[in-house]
Amino acid sequence: MELAHSLLLNEEALAQITEAKRPVFIFEWLRFLDKVLVAANKVDVKEKQKKLVEQLTGLISSAPGPPTRKLLAKNLATLYSIGDTFTVFQTLDKCNDIIKSKDDTSAYLPTKLSAVACVGAFYERMGRMLGSSFPDTINNMLKALKSAESQGRSEILLSLQKVLNGLGGAAASCHRDIYKNARSLLTDRSMAVRCAVAKCLLELQNEAVFMWTTELENVATLCFKALEGSNYGVRVAVSKLLGTVMATALIPKQAAVMRQNVKRATLEEVLELMATGFLRGGSGFLKSGGEMLKGGGSVSREVRVGVTQAYVVFVTTLGGQWLERNFATFLSHVLDLVGHPRATQTHVEAVYSRRCVSFMLRSTLGGLLGEKAQMAAGKDICLALSKQMRAVEAVVNDTSGENKAGTADVSATQHVMVCALKELGSLVQSLSATASPLIQEPSIGLLETVSSVLLHPSMAARLAAAWCLRCVAVALPYQLTPLLERCAERINNLKSSPEAVSGYSFAMAALLGGVHQCPLGVPQSKGKLVVSIAEDLLRTAAQNSRLSLQRTQAGWLLLGALMTLGPSLVRYHLPKMLLLWRNVFPRSQKEMEAEKARGDSFTWQVTLEGRAGALCAMRSFVAHCPELLTEDVIRRLMTPIECAMTMMSHVPSIIKVHGSHLKASAAMVRLRLYDILALLPPKTYEGSFNALLRELVTEFTLTDNSANTTTSLLRSLCHYDDSVLMGSWLQETDHKSIEDQLQPNSASGSGALEHDPSSIYLRVPVGEAMPGPLPLGVSVIDASVALFGVVFPHVSFKHRLQMLDHFAECIKQAKGVRQQAVQLNIFTAVLSALKGLAENKSTLGPEEVRKSALALVMGALDNPNPILRCAAGEALGRMAQVVGEATFIARMAQYSFDKLKSARDVVSRTGHSLALGCLHRYVGGIGSGQHLKTSVSILLALAQDGTSHEVQTWALHSLALIVDSSGPMYRGYVEPTLSLVLTLLLTVPPSHTEVHQCLGRCLGALITTVGPELQGNGATISTIRSSCLVGCAIMQDHSDSLVQAAAISCLQQLHMFAPRHVNLSSLVPCLCVHLCSSHLLLRRASVACLRQLVQREAAEVCEYAMSLDSTHINSTSTDLNITETGLEGVLFGMLDRETDRKLCHDIHDTLGHMLSSLAVDKLSHWLKLCKDVLAATTDLGKEDEDSEKQDEIDDDIMFTALGEDNNSKPSVAPRWVTRVFAADCLCRIILLCENADRTHFDLAAARLAKAKNPKGDLLVLHLSDLIRMAFMAATDNSNQLRMAGLQALEDIIKKFASVPEPEFPGHVILEQYQANVGAALRPAFSPDTPSDITAKACQVCSTWIGSGVVSDLNDLRRVHNLLVSSLDKVQAGKGSCSQLYSESATTMEKLSVLKAWAEVYVVAMKIKKQAESRPVKEVKGGDEEEEEEEEDVGADVLPPDSLILLVQPELPSLSRLWLAVLRDYALLTLPAEFSSQLPPDGGAFYTPETIDTARLHYRASWAPVLHAVALWLSSTGFRAGEGDEEAPAVSMQAPGATIYPQGNPVAQSTEELVKDRMHLMLGVSIEFLCFPRPEEPIEHVMSCLQALFTLLNSPCARTHIADDQLLGVELLNVLHRLLLTRDPPDVQLQVTTVVQETIRATQEHRRLLEDGGEKESTFTLGEGGETGELLPGKSLVFAAMELLVFVLVRHLPQLNTRVNDSPSHLPLRPRPPLPEESCRLVAHTVSILAELPSLCSPQGSMTILPTVLFLITGVLKETAVKTSDNSVPLPVSAALQGIKTIITSPLARSEKTRTQWTVLVRSSLASVIEYSQPDDSRPNMDEVSMLTAITLFLLSGSSEVIGVTVLQQGCMDRYRNALNSPDPWVQARCYQLLLSVFQHPSRALSTPYIHALAPLMVEKLKGAERSRPGTAMELQAVQEGIRVLENLVGMGEEQNRVQLLALLVPTLVSYLLDDNAFSSASPASKGLHEFALHNLMRIGPLYPAAFKTVIGAAPELKIRLESAIRANQASSKAKAAALLAQPAVQAAPTIKLKTSFF
Repeated sequence: MELAHSLLLNEEALAQITEAKRPVFIFEWLRFLDKVLVAANKVDVKEKQKKLVEQLTGLISSAPGPPTRKLLAKNLATLYSIGDTFTVFQTLDKCNDIIKSKDDTSAYLPTKLSAVACVGAFYERMGRMLGSSFPDTINNMLKALKSAESQGRSEILLSLQKVLNGLGGAAASCHRDIYKNARSLLTDRSMAVRCAVAKCLLELQNEAVFMWTTELENVATLCFKALEGSNYGVRVAVSKLLGTVMATALIPKQAAVMRQNVKRATLEEVLELMATGFLRGGSGFLKSGGEMLKGGGSVSREVRVGVTQAYVVFVTTLGGQWLERNFATFLSHVLDLVGHPRATQTHVEAVYSRRCVSFMLRSTLGGLLGEKAQMAAGKDICLALSKQMRAVEAVVNDTSGENKAGTADVSATQHVMVCALKELGSLVQSLSATASPLIQEPSIGLLETVSSVLLHPSMAARLAAAWCLRCVAVALPYQLTPLLERCAERINNLKSSPEAVSGYSFAMAALLGGVHQCPLGVPQSKGKLVVSIAEDLLRTAAQNSRLSLQRTQAGWLLLGALMTLGPSLVRYHLPKMLLLWRNVFPRSQKEMEAEKARGDSFTWQVTLEGRAGALCAMRSFVAHCPELLTEDVIRRLMTPIECAMTMMSHVPSIIKVHGSHLKASAAMVRLRLYDILALLPPKTYEGSFNALLRELVTEFTLTDNSANTTTSLLRSLCHYDDSVLMGSWLQETDHKSIEDQLQPNSASGSGALEHDPSSIYLRVPVGEAMPGPLPLGVSVIDASVALFGVVFPHVSFKHRLQMLDHFAECIKQAKGVRQQAVQLNIFTAVLSALKGLAENKSTLGPEEVRKSALALVMGALDNPNPILRCAAGEALGRMAQVVGEATFIARMAQYSFDKLKSARDVVSRTGHSLALGCLHRYVGGIGSGQHLKTSVSILLALAQDGTSHEVQTWALHSLALIVDSSGPMYRGYVEPTLSLVLTLLLTVPPSHTEVHQCLGRCLGALITTVGPELQGNGATISTIRSSCLVGCAIMQDHSDSLVQAAAISCLQQLHMFAPRHVNLSSLVPCLCVHLCSSHLLLRRASVACLRQLVQREAAEVCEYAMSLDSTHINSTSTDLNITETGLEGVLFGMLDRETDRKLCHDIHDTLGHMLSSLAVDKLSHWLKLCKDVLAATTDLGKEDEDSEKQDEIDDDIMFTALGEDNNSKPSVAPRWVTRVFAADCLCRIILLCENADRTHFDLAAARLAKAKNPKGDLLVLHLSDLIRMAFMAATDNSNQLRMAGLQALEDIIKKFASVPEPEFPGHVILEQYQANVGAALRPAFSPDTPSDITAKACQVCSTWIGSGVVSDLNDLRRVHNLLVSSLDKVQAGKGSCSQLYSESATTMEKLSVLKAWAEVYVVAMKIKKQAESRPVKEVKGGDEEEEEEEEDVGADVLPPDSLILLVQPELPSLSRLWLAVLRDYALLTLPAEFSSQLPPDGGAFYTPETIDTARLHYRASWAPVLHAVALWLSSTGFRAGEGDEEAPAVSMQAPGATIYPQGNPVAQSTEELVKDRMHLMLGVSIEFLCFPRPEEPIEHVMSCLQALFTLLNSPCARTHIADDQLLGVELLNVLHRLLLTRDPPDVQLQVTTVVQETIRATQEHRRLLEDGGEKESTFTLGEGGETGELLPGKSLVFAAMELLVFVLVRHLPQLNTRVNDSPSHLPLRPRPPLPEESCRLVAHTVSILAELPSLCSPQGSMTILPTVLFLITGVLKETAVKTSDNSVPLPVSAALQGIKTIITSPLARSEKTRTQWTVLVRSSLASVIEYSQPDDSRPNMDEVSMLTAITLFLLSGSSEVIGVTVLQQGCMDRYRNALNSPDPWVQARCYQLLLSVFQHPSRALSTPYIHALAPLMVEKLKGAERSRPGTAMELQAVQEGIRVLENLVGMGEEQNRVQLLALLVPTLVSYLLDDNAFSSASPASKGLHEFALHNLMRIGPLYPAAFKTVIGAAPELKIRLESAIRANQASSKAKAAALLAQPAVQAAPTIKLKTSFF
């Protein structure tokens, strides 16, 4: 719109552009106007109004397309409502004239329609302002209505709807006319017209009272008629009309009632009317005699489905509260419907009616009622059931047979039962654990009632009851075991009743099938119970012919259900099963022949049922226990299966002899056979292919089947995207479950349990409420088709050819309807086969096979049936994919091209255009690139064929496929395609929704093709982008929800590639409105789009959503009301209503993204949101309410109830699923805050921040809310919510445990909530709580106790007692109490208790250790009151080891149980090949059957237990627990389970016990550390390392590990491997501590040996022996080196010489200093390195020393960096210490290695000297540390080692540099170090240094007279220097002393100041004076003679000294004393090293 910025249309610009582009230009201008008019200045508008009106009215006659006319009308109406209304009547008249016009040509039609649209818009916008003109207008339109064609009719009706809407009650005079004219059109041929009439009448009934009073019956009849032959859109519109009218009749609108005296209809009358439609359809009522005419035919399905939807609308309109009050009436009415003989004339009809009734119940009960009301409804259903059941029992027990009519009733009750039970099951399942009051209330007796139906004479009712029990068990798992037991008991007691055997076996099978949904499972013994019952039934089946059939079926059904429990249980029963299977079938051909001759028809029926049952159980086994399918088992399964195949060929002859009633049983056998073969690898039955294929082909080509049954698989085998051609998007609506009945294939949507009882134990398909297997006839064909697809790829080419030719023959033979059926089945089979080929990556075969296949497919491309055409296209694409040859593809494409160029009929044009699309789809852009141009040009031409919308649809669909598959290759065709799409969007009538949907697909595909380019700013890209946006805008305004959904997904694509160009301010409100749409696909698309938007711009999206007000919602839209909870509130509300999995998943994601980006900033808002949901108050959900109390009823009331006053419709309180999600959100918020800012967890800081910025929001301020929410969740009815609540509680404790309470120092803020925590935990320990909750609660307990929040023992006791009580439960041993859940649940519970205790013990020991390590503080606390206050407030409250007092009493039993856990764990971690070593009857806490699940529980809890055991063993020194204490452990277990394999533990020696335990602990640790899974929490790794460290702390363990060197090596290797995979520094540090302990252990061991052995042998001791060779894998030292080098290189990569040599290495970059953690780590590593040589023999140490010294000097070089406070970094001091350790080691004295040793030490010193060379690349090198290192070498090494001239020179240089350093600190340290060198006892070493460096020193000190020290540091340097001189004087011999003093004394005297100078000198200068004076006064008396000589020689010295002494004495005595004391303090060196190296 850049060309037309003003309001007016830019006509020059319009004139310049081509004809084709004008409509788009005009449309864009109208869009621009639509946005601008509302916001424009009124004066501006009035100025230009005249011109604007001209331009707009001019457009009316320019034949605008549908979207343009809609916008045009809207703009005109807006213009008049904003500007002046003078000319409105002229415009109106003009429009009316156009409408009156007699011109009926198609060219004039758009103009007429525009005029009609304008009239509608005027009245809608201005209504009564238009005064009395409306009668003319309405009459005019009604006249036009009579003569108009369909498009005109629908447009006029929609306009009338707007007129009525605008005028409201004012138009009453015309209501009757409109009604009369419109009603006849309800049965119009055109579906679009029917929809329009329904909408118009819906508007009319708001005001026209007669519609829901006198005309009520007629309206109903009309609606029923309108539903006949209707499509989905009509059904939705008409059902809305019917439901709303009925609701209004019952509760009329207040306004209308006040105007007229209205007779209200009663509920009975209304329901009766609706029932007529359901039972009799549109044939009129009884009074019209329609019955006779129709001959009692059944109701058309469309009518029944439509009426069903109307019922739902009816109830929804009346609202939840009405339903609550009238539920009993509604229920009995609905159940009567399905009990009525008219609803159940055939079996399939009955199933359909049941589906409809179930839909009514589910849609109303499930959505409108809250949980409490649902429970009440459940009661009502139970009452209805028991009433029905009493009636049935009366008839069944009536032996006299008087009650003949009764038997008919019984068969009718079955359908009532099925509906009631299905709804009851769904209700209980959706309530989940919150349903327990309903189950437990004795007055209802739900379980009794349902169980009583298990004896119903009808199988359908028995199955429904069984299903209902399964639902109860899944919702309330604690019912599962008791229900199974009860059924088992009843089967045994009522063995002689066929119903009981059948019913209770159904129930048991259903319950077993539900076990997989109950994570806690059932006890293993139940499996054995089922097997024994089943065996018994099969054994006794032959005894009583009355029962044989039921017993056989029941036995096999139970065995099939047993298989669903999975391999761990089935494994034990497999041999028995294989035997049973073998015995069912004849062993040989001979037996089979004999069998044929023998039986009668009944025995054959039983035999066939038995074999079908056996095959079904096998199928269940293969499907559920794939792990048990070894080759041997498959071989043994094949024997009975092959028998079954052979038998199949004999069955037809048996049926001939014994009658056709055996056909069903025979079909069942075939079905089971096909099912199991499809699951087995085809290789196993290769031999039987021929016979099998014959059977399969016969099956689906209907050779022996006179019915025309079609398969149901075709839809699923065709591509999902083709649904628009086949209409299968109906699967994606809220009405899916009833709309399925209307699909064309056989028995579609008639799934019911009684068609295949085995489905009762199978998993329910996703999205289904309960399994619905199709009738047997269809299922067999489905199974044969599926198996054909599996087998076909493995068949020879010859056979393939034969079959394909046979297919063609079959199609040719059949005629009419049968031909269609055969063809459908054959095509499904071919597709299945091609899919199989593609999956197997095999080819189709040689030329003749391809030819035959191609002929078959091409023949169907012009079949009149669209579904077949779809299948043919799909098959063609798949063939191209399988053949994969360019020539073949070219041939196929060319054939279609030719056909499309010549053909004129719709059928072949659609078929071949799809063929092109499918070719591209399966071969991809590259494979079909050469045909791209031709395909596109042909399809573009076809898409413009306005005469046939079907052709347009198929062509556009194929085009979309091509665009999708070509990707970037399509880029050249984007512009023409896009302009075509736009043109069609602007011209195709909106009623052709399929075309618009395909246009949407094309647009989406084009956007993807252009992709990220869309961000560009070039001219072409801008045009493409604006075209896309215009296209989206047109589709957004379309009336069809699928088209709107397509628009949204296109905008979503655009937003992904070019986010800046998508206008969120208009898109977001539009999405919010769609959230309440009645169309599932639209809601899905909106949520998916929101999900993408909030990932980037959550804040903006929420803002725009909040801005949504009445301006965005036009009056016909939904009643969405965004309250202060915002969009997130609406989404939470949707979670309560939506059942679609994908939709809910997307809502969760959307809320998750919003949470992550907004929660931290808007904390209180989100917390309030979660809190409201968790508190389950009824405030939330206001968004259901009507926003502007509109009088009219809205468009989409499917899921948003409407009522006159707010009270009639309370919103539903959040359901438990939503509350669980809210609790998860709470945990996420805590985590987000933690990652955002630590202030969230610091109360003092938070209060400060809040004071500064009152708007700021911090989590800690909401702590009480957090605790309350966690508490509410943890104590709820719902188990899932309890888990989530406990998790939240644990998170809160962990995050807030250490937050101090500012007002009470020494306390933490969580202390005040201990009561809440206790109260939240207590219920989780009650006996009836499920194990998983108890386990979680144990975890929370240990977190709470260990967090240290509560210091008072009595307070802790509350929570502690919970753990104690659980411990008693654990000690009770196996099998002590009746079990509800599986053994693995018990394992989980027991282990979690022991784990919790272990965690508490670990914390207790830690506290105890800390307390022991700081006893000093308490002592000194006495005299320094205040300090005590600050230091340790809790000291007097809490004795340091208090926690240990709580654990102490339990330790004896705990330690025993812990060791048992570790033993179990050790055995369970053995690899599979050692499984024979596992104890046959399980371990201390697991049974052998549950071994797989038990592993997981052990894996979760072993680590803390290991740590605890290590602490316990180490604290007792491994001595505890032998002897008497162990004995009871054995007796406590079940008799067979010994904890000690060695027999009697008492006899075991302490040595062995220690060894055993040691092996256990090390074994578990090493096994784990070897390969910790990536998902293992890092805490486990830490626990394990700490456990090792603790173990090695105890001397016992140390001797053990040192005894066996390989153990140590293995440990170190494993630790090295761990370091390679785990990064965190604390893990690495912990590893090094373990290494250090291991080294220490070996050192101690050596010392022991040395002390024991003779001295001479010491040198050969140690690693390396005589040769010095260290063997990798055997050598501990080598292993340690490997690990330590790894750590060093990891943190200081510079140490690795390879790095420095590599060309990519940049040496000059200064590296950042190491972080603190790394420093600690490196220091630790270096100190261990230095210890290693002591483990070696001298030769051995020579092997490693070069490396060790290289690394240590390297670390020194890298880490010796100056620090600001001159402190020594940790690694440096460690390195210096290490150098000292090595140089002073005894190795230096060893003869053998002396020369080597000397060389090593020299080169190390040389390295250090070289490293300390000052150079520019390392400006901040710490010279002091380097000097220290050099000094260490000098002091520790002997002179012959160090005294090499080169080295001496180097050392002297370094000292010289340091003395000349500008830094006084370096000088001072240098003097100190020199002093130690000078004082070295070996004169040979020290003399050269004295000679070289003393002169320099004297010179430096002399210089201090001229530049006196200015700072304390400089002063100190001088003092240190003088001290060295003094020492030299002392060291000199007597004869040289005078010369030496002659150096020292003058220097000192020169430092003295005279009186005047002294008073003005700086403190440092004064200090120097005093120091010098003091020293002089001390030296004098020491060397009196020499001193005198020196002083005497220089008189000026003497004068200066005397005057200074005098001045000093003149000071007061006190001062003198002080002065004398001071230098004494100074005399000690002032710089202390942290570690003394000397």
